[in-house]
Amino acid sequence: MKKLLTTTVMAASLSALTLTGCTSTTNTGAVGVDRQQLLLVSSEQVLQLSAQSYAKTLQEAKSKGLLDTNRAQLNRLKNIANRLVGQVGVYRPDAAKWQWEVHTIKSNQLNAFVMPGGKVMFYTGIIDRLNLTDDEIAAIMGHEISHALREHSRERISREYATQTGIGVAASIFGLSQGQAQLASVAGDLGLSRPHSRTQESEADQIGLELMARAGYNPQAAITLWQKMQRASQGEPPQFLSTHPASSNRISELQSLMPKVMPLYQKARR
Repeated sequence: MKKLLTTTVMAASLSALTLTGCTSTTNTGAVGVDRQQLLLVSSEQVLQLSAQSYAKTLQEAKSKGLLDTNRAQLNRLKNIANRLVGQVGVYRPDAAKWQWEVHTIKSNQLNAFVMPGGKVMFYTGIIDRLNLTDDEIAAIMGHEISHALREHSRERISREYATQTGIGVAASIFGLSQGQAQLASVAGDLGLSRPHSRTQESEADQIGLELMARAGYNPQAAITLWQKMQRASQGEPPQFLSTHPASSNRISELQSLMPKVMPLYQKARR
């Protein structure tokens, strides 16, 4: 009962913040992403932090001789990025004016990301180890670009702030010990933060699929990509403990979206 009351008070303490901070950063597009987002921090704050982090990543990679070591591979990525960025106006017109950058880091990691404001980074391992086609690269890049368009980093910072505020209020009201407050924090992570991250991942899958289709890349490649990722992974944690959907669930959801995006791809190819 005490846990239930604590959760209730946490939810109530967030209600005022939720009412004042909910909006949507993008249009719905053909796939219909239409979720209100909790945004309590400014875009400017997040962009400043992201720019600093990206610059530091570039500097460290360059100092180790790992930055943009394969010019042909870098140009390949830039060409794909140009086609995808050409479609971002469907979701938010201002994104076409972002200062987009594309770089690579020589590494065996299966990783890539796009920071807020359009800062793209691919680790060479994900391209080389998975022997990615251009369509599969577009699937990854479209997914990561979608995180930037939806300002998911800004949203996660806002939600973390709101969650911690709620836990502090509950601890004060109920006189929770430090151990009990930590338990509430873990419960909040599993019950709020992680499922929310999986929601963001699903949104990025949906928007990314549309972006690649509109850019003339075959959306079916998103399925072959995740099949490759599934084979390359050495097992994955239970979905409820992961910030990403299970690969099998992700593939099923992508397949269900094909009727919406294949006509866009066919039109782009014509």
